Amino acid sequence: MRAVIALPFLWLAVFFLLPFVLVLAIAFGINAPDSAPPVELGWNLGNFKLLFTDDLYVAAWLSSLRIAATSMLAALLLGYPMAYAIVRARPERRPILLMLVVLPFWTSFLIRVYAWMGLLAENGILNQVLRWSGLDAHPGTILGTEWAVHLGIVYGYLPFMVLPLYATLEKLDWSLLEAAADLGATPIERFLTVTLPLSRPGIVAGCLMVFIPAVGEFVIPDLLGGTGTLMIGKVLWDEFFTNADWPIASAVAICLLVLLVGPIALFQRQQAKSLERP
Repeated sequence: MRAVIALPFLWLAVFFLLPFVLVLAIAFGINAPDSAPPVELGWNLGNFKLLFTDDLYVAAWLSSLRIAATSMLAALLLGYPMAYAIVRARPERRPILLMLVVLPFWTSFLIRVYAWMGLLAENGILNQVLRWSGLDAHPGTILGTEWAVHLGIVYGYLPFMVLPLYATLEKLDWSLLEAAADLGATPIERFLTVTLPLSRPGIVAGCLMVFIPAVGEFVIPDLLGGTGTLMIGKVLWDEFFTNADWPIASAVAICLLVLLVGPIALFQRQQAKSLERP
């Protein structure tokens, strides 16, 4: 029995804790590209200090948080009606609708992002349709702008918003809405006073599942965004593979991990407190 319980902890220790300790040790080191290994271990706090004093890294943090937050809000505004429509659909249609939500996962994420490049390029399908229809003879290109990054993040992570909302709304007691209607509440009032508060756990879970990976996203801003679109995930990639500055890159990874784990810990603590209430 103890061996069965210890196996997951051993797995976490080997594949999470040990790599984390190694990255943390490198983060306190000094870059030494001409030596082997290219890092001199030590106790250098300058790497972490640089992340919050240098204009480039501060701009990357702020830009990542802003893009992730706005994309999360857009995914919520799109995902909530979708989840609500699936819940209110006929029971025999719900599996088909849910399958359509998760259908994009059957294709590689990278291939789907490349497909958006073909849609949003200067000579892409979207601009060709605009020229053919006569709506705009000289349309600009969305590819290479921050709008394309928002579009890619919302498209890529929308199912992560829809599924938690669906799981929460499915458990909703619809008799409460009928009771509110009997008391004279309008549809908007029923939604604001009954449906929305009861679906708050799904909203919080969906927002976290979109916001957390969006902050550290690399593929979408690298392929769809331009040089002016700065996100911390792309900075991390450049430090590792372009500048070969392992200590700085490791410091970025540690700070990013702390930034993402913090909201999850707070959410779990809040959920535990709510379950303890009578």
